[in-house]
Amino acid sequence: MQIHDSAFPTGSFAHSFGIETYIQEDILRDENDLTKFLDMYIRYNLASADAIFVKKAYYLAQQQDKASLIHIENICHGIKLSPETRKASAMMGRQFLHTVRSLNDNELIKLWYEKLKNKEIKGHYSIVYGIYAAIIGADVKMALEMFLYSSVTALVQNAVRAVPLGQMSGVKAVFTLLPVIQETARQVMTLNLDDLDNNSIALEIASMKHEFLHSRLFIS
Repeated sequence: MQIHDSAFPTGSFAHSFGIETYIQEDILRDENDLTKFLDMYIRYNLASADAIFVKKAYYLAQQQDKASLIHIENICHGIKLSPETRKASAMMGRQFLHTVRSLNDNELIKLWYEKLKNKEIKGHYSIVYGIYAAIIGADVKMALEMFLYSSVTALVQNAVRAVPLGQMSGVKAVFTLLPVIQETARQVMTLNLDDLDNNSIALEIASMKHEFLHSRLFIS
C-alpha cells in the first residue's frame, strides 16, 4: 500500500510519457480522449513491455538469479525507443530504489543499489518494482494489477493538471479502466519475454516530439 501512495517519491508527477505532446497537438482534449489514450497505453504499451518485465523480474528475484536480472534490465533499456522514455523509466526506478533501500535491508536491494552506483545498470522502474514486489512477498498477479493501476493514476493526475480536467473526470477515467487493468494483468500472467513488443509507434513518436515542444510542464 505504501509504495503506491501518491506521496511515495517515485517522481511520476514529473512525467507524462507522451501525453503532453497529444495535449499540445489538440488530440487529447477531454475525459473521453484521456480514457481512450490510457486504454491504449495499458493494452499496447504496458502489457507488451513493462508489465512483462515486472513479472519476469519478480520470478528472477525469487530465484536470486542476478545475472538474468541484469540481462532483462538491458533488454528493458533497449526496447524503449524514445530517449525521453528511457530516461523517465530510469529516473523513476532510481528514485524508487533509493527510497525502498532505506526501508528494507534485503541483500538483493543492496546489490542492485551498488550496481546502480557503479553504473552497471540503469535502474529501470519496472525491474526494481518487480524485485521489490518479490522481496516483500506480494502476490505476483496483485503486483501486476497494482503496477498497472499506479501507472494509470499517475498519468491521470498529470493529465488533470495539464489539459486541464476536473478531478471528477480523472476519477471517472480511472474507474472506467479498472476492468481493463484486471484483464490486462490476467493476460500478462500468460506472457513471457518472447512476447515483448514495442508496437505503440505513435506514442513513441509523441515522446520523441516532446523534447522539442515550445513549452513543457513535464520531463517526458
